[in-house]
Amino acid sequence: MKKAEEKFAGLLSRQSTSLESAVAEYKRRYNRAPPKGFDEWFAFAQKNNATIIDEYDSMIQELEPFWMLSGEEFRRRVEQVGQLPSIDVVRLKNGSTVTLNITKKFHDSEDHARAKGFRVMIEKFQKKLPDMDFPINAKAEARVLVPWEHKKYPELAPRDSSGGIESMLGGEFTPDWKGDGSVWDSFRRTCDPSSQARRLFGSVRGASAMGSTAPQRPMAYLPAEGPDADEGDFKFVENVDYDFDFCAHPWARYNQGHFFSDWRTIPVLYPVFSPAKAPGFSDIIIPSHYYYSSTKKYTYGWDPEKKIINDVDYHEVAWENKTDKIFWRGATTGGGSTPPGFLKSYQRHRLLEMAASTLDTTKAVTFTHPETGKLVTADISLNELNEDAMDMAFTKAVGCEAFPGGCTDMQKYYRFSEPIPMGSIWQYKYLIDVDGMGYSARSMALLTSESAMIKSTVYREFFTDWIQPWLHFIPLSQSYKEIYNIYAFFSGASPAMLRATGINNTDISANSTGPSVGEGPRLLAKIAKDSRAWKRSVARKVDMEAYVYRLCLEYARLWADDREAISYTA
Repeated sequence: MKKAEEKFAGLLSRQSTSLESAVAEYKRRYNRAPPKGFDEWFAFAQKNNATIIDEYDSMIQELEPFWMLSGEEFRRRVEQVGQLPSIDVVRLKNGSTVTLNITKKFHDSEDHARAKGFRVMIEKFQKKLPDMDFPINAKAEARVLVPWEHKKYPELAPRDSSGGIESMLGGEFTPDWKGDGSVWDSFRRTCDPSSQARRLFGSVRGASAMGSTAPQRPMAYLPAEGPDADEGDFKFVENVDYDFDFCAHPWARYNQGHFFSDWRTIPVLYPVFSPAKAPGFSDIIIPSHYYYSSTKKYTYGWDPEKKIINDVDYHEVAWENKTDKIFWRGATTGGGSTPPGFLKSYQRHRLLEMAASTLDTTKAVTFTHPETGKLVTADISLNELNEDAMDMAFTKAVGCEAFPGGCTDMQKYYRFSEPIPMGSIWQYKYLIDVDGMGYSARSMALLTSESAMIKSTVYREFFTDWIQPWLHFIPLSQSYKEIYNIYAFFSGASPAMLRATGINNTDISANSTGPSVGEGPRLLAKIAKDSRAWKRSVARKVDMEAYVYRLCLEYARLWADDREAISYTA
C-alpha cells in the first residue's frame, strides 16, 4: 500500500503542465508529432482541471496497427465493419452526429445504446472534428481477434479490402458461432506458435463441464504449472489480471466466461470501439456508456449534493456504522454457451460456489492473534468463514437452461435473494466487483461509495493506466482464494478465526509481519476514502470526455489521406 501510494503520487507529479511540455512528452513517447487539434484538446483538459495529461500509452498501442493502412484502406474498413451484426456506426458530419440505420439480416436488441452513449460523450467538441465514421460495438464483449502471424508479419495479413468484407473474412459472416468454432479457437490463433495454447489440440473438460453438481474448489483442475501453483492462500496479488497470459496458461480459459461467448469474433484487423477488452483482443477502448450516463442500475451517487437518486432516498453511511462484510449481488451472467457445459466454471458462479457455500470443508486462513500480535494460520470451516465475512447472492437466473439440471437446479445449488437498490449497498465496508458477460459496469459506482472495492477482472478499460491497485481498490486474483486472508488482514480475526486459535494444528509464526489489531481497519478505511477521491478527481464525466476527445484526434489522423498534414504544428 505504501508502494502504491508513492507510485501514484509519482504519476501525478510527472503530468505535463503546459502545452509545450505536453507536446514534448508526446514526441518523446511516440516518436511523432501529436495530432492536429492537440492544442485545443490540451486547453479543454486544462479548463476542466483534468488530472491526467500524458498517460495515453494504451490508446496509442491500440491504434498503432492501423498506421500500416492507407487512409483510403482505413476508411473502407470502417465502412465494411459497420455492415457486420452488432456493430453500430456513428457518423460525424458537419459538426453533428447521427447513428446510421444500416439494414442487416440480424437484429440485435442491444443496438444503439453504446452508440448513443458515444455520441453524447463527444457533443462538447464535435464541431472541432472533421467528418468521419465510428464503428461502435453493440456488445459488452470485445470482438476483434487478429491472428499472431498477421500481427507479427503484417505483410501476410489481408491488405486490400476493395474486394469486399467477404473476401477479407473468407465468406459470409454469421452473428454467432453456430457450432463452427468458438472464441477460444479464434483466441488461440493470436498466440505465438510456440505457446502452450497453440500446442493444445484438444481440451480436457473439468468436472463442472460434465454436468456434476459436486462442489469444486475454484481452479481445482489447474495443473501444477498453473498461475496459482504452490503459492498458498496467504499471497496477495499486486494487480488484477488484465494482462494475464492465457497463451501461456491455456487451462485458465475454463474460468473465464468470455471464452464461451456465443457472438462470433472478427479475425481481421478492423477498427471497432468497445468498452473493454481482455488480453489478446484488438478492439479500441472507449469509456462505457454506463459510466457516463446516470442509470438506476449502475451509477448511483454521482452528485454528492443530491439526496434522492432515481427515486431512491440514499444517505451517506459513516464508516464506523458500515457492516464489516464483503457484499455482492448480481445476475448469473458470465458467458455464453459456446461450447456448452462450462457454465459452472464462469467467474461469478465460482465466486458464489465458494463465498456462499454452507459446506463444512475447511480453508486455511492467516490472521493476527489478538493477544500475541503474531500471525496465526488455521484451517477454518468455509461455512463459518462465509457466515462471518460474506454476504453474496445471485438475484436473477440468466441462461440457467444451460446449467446441469436447468433453472430449478441452479436455484437450488446457489444462494439467491431479492435485488438490493444500489444506494443501499453503501452500508457494507467491502464491495466486490467481478466480471459479468464482459467487464463489470459497476466499477465507477463502487469507487464512489466510500466503501472499499475488491476487484477481480481480466479486462482493460479506459482508466486502467490511471488507477492504482492497493491505493484505490484491492486487487483479487482469478481464483479468489486469498479473499478470506484479505478480510483477515483488514478486519482482523473473525469469530470463527478466534474459535480456531486453540486447536492443535494452529501454527504461530515466530516473526509476525501482519498489521496490529487496530491497523487493518484504518488501512481499509483509507482505501475507501482514496477511491472516492480518485473517482471525483480522475474519472469524472469530463475526464471521460477528455479521453474520447483525444481518441477522436488520433482517429481523425488515421482517417486522413495525408497524415502529416493533419499533425499538430506549433
